[in-house]
Amino acid sequence: MTDASPTRILLADDHALVRRGVRLILDGEPDLTVVAEAADGADALELAREHRPDLAVLDIAMPRLTGLQAARELSRTLPETRILVLTMYDNEQFFFEALAAGASGYVLKSVADRDLVEACHATMRGEPFLYPGAVNALIHNCLDLARQGRSLPAKAITDREEQILKLVAEGHTSQRIADMLVISPKTVERHRANLLAKLGLKDRLELTRYAIRVGLIEP
Repeated sequence: MTDASPTRILLADDHALVRRGVRLILDGEPDLTVVAEAADGADALELAREHRPDLAVLDIAMPRLTGLQAARELSRTLPETRILVLTMYDNEQFFFEALAAGASGYVLKSVADRDLVEACHATMRGEPFLYPGAVNALIHNCLDLARQGRSLPAKAITDREEQILKLVAEGHTSQRIADMLVISPKTVERHRANLLAKLGLKDRLELTRYAIRVGLIEP
């Protein structure tokens, strides 16, 4: 064994009980240490910039920014920080979006006590960590795409539109969203109109239902 410094981890989940349980698992390992905790994706980004962790463990469904949105921004601004998604969603769509967002692994909360430490170690060795169902999904998806001569499908909406969709669905006003994203209320309204047109929806209520359906917010 070497005396290398432990892997410094940022943990983000909006449920304090979940964070406590996950922290117990991680801090129980001599080569892993949690240096910061965040209750939403936006706080996770701020704490990542402050602490420069080696690894970020992110939940998907969080207020303000989802784990996937935070992962995209982390990949862009702090590429040296590796990313693990820890989620309750055994869902192919989220799995592929997590990989596209820069995550090195996808761990289910239901088996976190068994898989999370191994996933952290694999990620820090530069190896991907995928739960068994995700491996099968990845293989089938790649084979299907290869047979059809296609690449991965593009997202229906842009990253910025997704940000605004989430905040609208959380009930924030256009002015509040503008303040949070440092853009004008007019720009927020333009993005909202584009979302309604792209998704074929009529109003905020339908946007909220859509956001729940695709996992941007919890019901």
